[in-house]
Amino acid sequence: MKRPRFLPDNFTLALIATVITASFLPVQGHTAVAFGWVTNFAIGLLFFLHGAKLSREAVIAGATHWRLHAVVMLSTFVMFPLIGVMLKPLLSPLVTPDLYMGVLFLCALPSTVQSSIAFTSMARGNVPAAICSASASNLFGIFLTPVIVGLMISGTGKGGFSFDSILSIVEQLLLPFIAGQIARKWIGGWVDRNKGVLKYVDQGSILLVVYAAFSEAVVQGLWHNTPVSALCAIVVVNIAVLALVLTLTTYGSRALGFNKEDEITIVFCGSKKSLASGVPIANVLFAGHAVGAIVLPLMLFHQIQLMTCAVLAQKYAQRKMAKSAEAPLAVATPK
Repeated sequence: MKRPRFLPDNFTLALIATVITASFLPVQGHTAVAFGWVTNFAIGLLFFLHGAKLSREAVIAGATHWRLHAVVMLSTFVMFPLIGVMLKPLLSPLVTPDLYMGVLFLCALPSTVQSSIAFTSMARGNVPAAICSASASNLFGIFLTPVIVGLMISGTGKGGFSFDSILSIVEQLLLPFIAGQIARKWIGGWVDRNKGVLKYVDQGSILLVVYAAFSEAVVQGLWHNTPVSALCAIVVVNIAVLALVLTLTTYGSRALGFNKEDEITIVFCGSKKSLASGVPIANVLFAGHAVGAIVLPLMLFHQIQLMTCAVLAQKYAQRKMAKSAEAPLAVATPK
């Protein structure tokens, strides 16, 4: 039976189910403490596998394209945060303080890795550069995201930049990633052969973290303190922010003289935000606060970016195939 087009992908359905489960059956008390240890292990495993998957040869091949990487980094860590700050007059009357904090946090996050590369490949863009740019974004994000969040929410008392928070993020994310890179020498072949199976380990780790975060938020009264109108406002703002960034990265890359393959890479790497990195980082930066409410805008943005970029990647690919199909006709045309 063919899957209906309106039905979201399996991971999105699992995310929705996880939030519903946390809403009605939140983990709490001593169970929550034990669950926290399991979640930390899952996060470490997630980033270990990220490191083991990443080919150093691909990174070296794409690393020389510094202009492209600079544009992606500026989009991810400068343009996005500026947009988030400028949204304050619009969003403050419409959403709760925690939800707006979530928008700022979303804007400070690094790009995704897997989906950025997948969409770039689907659209026939510069894949080696996408691998390098998305991976570098995640590595730099471990240090830059806490700093950017701290600058944007300074004085609000909601957490943010501190040496301890960066140290915790390094321990949870960077060290396992480096261990995975080192271990790739021995397990790289096995990891490459089993990417389909390991995808479920990645997704399962994210679901565990989301369940823990939303359980804590529900216990603190998330759904009682979040009006439906605020959720609708976040959805509209997420759509508007993504549309603005896609427009700026598309026309900006053309104005800077990049070819179509590089434009595709800039669009997909420069417009995305990582759920895999975002939820663990939020747990560290906003410990003791309503983490569930803070990651809610990110979860909504995650689904919106996947649906939008899937359509965009198909359009890029069709344009490429159309040009290829026209080439033989041009040769056969008499002079």
